[in-house]
Amino acid sequence: DLEGTSVSLKSESEIKAILWDFGGVFTSSPCDAFNTLEAKLGAPADFIRSVNATNPTDNAWAKFESNSVSLEEFDTLFATESAALGHRINGKDVVAVLSGSLRPRMVSVLKTCKQHFKVACITNNVKAGHGPSMTKDQNKADAVAEVMALFDLVVESSKEGIRKPDPRIYLSTCERIGVNPKNAVFLDDLGINLKPARALGMRTIKVVSEHQAIDDLAAMTQLSFSE
Repeated sequence: DLEGTSVSLKSESEIKAILWDFGGVFTSSPCDAFNTLEAKLGAPADFIRSVNATNPTDNAWAKFESNSVSLEEFDTLFATESAALGHRINGKDVVAVLSGSLRPRMVSVLKTCKQHFKVACITNNVKAGHGPSMTKDQNKADAVAEVMALFDLVVESSKEGIRKPDPRIYLSTCERIGVNPKNAVFLDDLGINLKPARALGMRTIKVVSEHQAIDDLAAMTQLSFSE
């Protein structure tokens, strides 16, 4: 009957899980730190991002995040790739500035979402520093660990051997938490990572700023997030 069809359609589109990137979502964007490093080294703004965007599925960054090269190997590979594009930057210098500062309000939003939905984190990270935050500051690492403990599942590229935007990492996450991608929302600060999520049927939010992302999530979930 028509009423049954309506209920079925609602069930198919109902939000059951919120999936989150970590860096640039729960922390300030690494790109800000990259810009500071670029200025210090005399490279143009966004140069590091351009290195990462060159041959993105097989460059030094891709290999490091999927744990197929060591920190030492990444250091040399990134230096070679960046030099070929005009400014030699050692990979270790880039890794050293990766971890941003936590956004307390976004953490509060996560806690609210956890009361209503399954929550999981899909993060491209590297085996450097302490855990998913990639920081060597133990106090910062401890604070990040507290946030990570809130998730029902944390999926790290450095442990999976695959990384966003590979569709397999999204499918694996949904399978492990028992939701259809069509019933999930995914937040990330990089458009390249959102595209495959959308193709799988997820609703997506590009995190341009903390305030904008929270407003978009509130509109999508019909939840109220206090300031």
